[in-house]
Amino acid sequence: MDYTEIYKRKLVAPAEAVKAVKSGDWVEYGSFSGCVVVLDKALAGRKDELRNVKIRSTARAAGMPEVVKADPAGEHFIYNSWHFSASERKLSDQGLCSYMPMVYRELPDYYRRFVDVDVVMIPAAPMDKYGYFNFGPQVSHTMAMCEAARTIILEVNPNMPRCLGLEESIHISKVDHIVEADYPIAEIPLARPNNVDKKIASLIIEQLADGCCLQLGIGGMPNAVGGMIAASGLNDLGIHTEMFVDSMVDMVEKGQVTGARKNIDKYKTVATIALGTKKTYDFINENPACIFYPVNYTNDPHVIGQLDNFVSINNCIDVDLFGQVNSESDGLRQISGTGGSICFVEGAFRSKGGKSFMCMTSTYNSGGRMLSRIRPALEPCSVVSVHRGLASSIVTEYGIANLKGKALWQRAESLISIAHPDFREELVRHAGKMGIWRKSNKR
Repeated sequence: MDYTEIYKRKLVAPAEAVKAVKSGDWVEYGSFSGCVVVLDKALAGRKDELRNVKIRSTARAAGMPEVVKADPAGEHFIYNSWHFSASERKLSDQGLCSYMPMVYRELPDYYRRFVDVDVVMIPAAPMDKYGYFNFGPQVSHTMAMCEAARTIILEVNPNMPRCLGLEESIHISKVDHIVEADYPIAEIPLARPNNVDKKIASLIIEQLADGCCLQLGIGGMPNAVGGMIAASGLNDLGIHTEMFVDSMVDMVEKGQVTGARKNIDKYKTVATIALGTKKTYDFINENPACIFYPVNYTNDPHVIGQLDNFVSINNCIDVDLFGQVNSESDGLRQISGTGGSICFVEGAFRSKGGKSFMCMTSTYNSGGRMLSRIRPALEPCSVVSVHRGLASSIVTEYGIANLKGKALWQRAESLISIAHPDFREELVRHAGKMGIWRKSNKR
């Protein structure tokens, strides 16, 4: 069947497409590197006609939305995000973006069970001969959004890579309006690791072995691990991750990733999103070695637990002496989001031979003062991203503290041993006041 005529009937100008949005609607803007650009500008142009339009996104990589620029008082558009990107964090600091708490693996079910959606506006790759538009490298929860929507508008972009997998595309019969666009996909350059990142990475590399299956988070330290893996002699690695990033391209191209020892999805690199530079987007485009699944598969601890020797590597902000891990906030200030670290910590524990590492530098600088990331207790109002009972191994440049199976006084001892030496005595005093330090503890 030729879908060309149907395509032409549904093709409209951006200003015409956004007429589908009514005051009071919930509007989806897409996720990560797949957030609308042309439709965002068109909707911003309707500012004076609309009130209380509520917009949802996830870690928008394309910079500040035009609707926010047009309405800095938030009288017409209310912008929300499931996970803050750098630009959304800045908007939040100005009171222009609201965070929406979630557990990432549950997000598709939120849309299918709890969330109202009126209009979905998302980028997609051009239609294929079968009438399908590919969602690109943000499979995540996109199909669930579409299932819940009253109206679906696609922003078709020839630069969008086509990703193979499951729930990765939508048929033209389900689409209400099509808008054509041509802009480069938003890129997130690799964070350059510093010497401390490299030291932490070197400790983790010692924990890896041939045939292990990897998940890497985003940031300088996970990328340092990826770079070291690419330069190492490790072989027959697998990848089952939330986010596919540039350093993974290097591993695959150097022949270290085969997936041959994976218990499920053998020989395939599995992810739910990709975020990086053009190198990553070019690599995943129609690549049969890569499978993009919805996040309720990739981040499901039951699925992860089926993979032997699974290794999860993520960043965190700080950890307290009880083992509570904060990966997303600085007190009341939301920095990013819960993301998938909690999913992979739990999944790695279920894996035969599995390991999970939450990594951070031992200190940070604030107002010219050096402060410890290992704290007696988390800053008031900081978020517990990973429950102390789930937390496994915490890593700083001073070592690895495994918390599983340890009493509070043992946890305190282990965590203080990997704190910066300048803060250890102070932490011991606090632990004593908190009743979690024993005289028999090592000093």
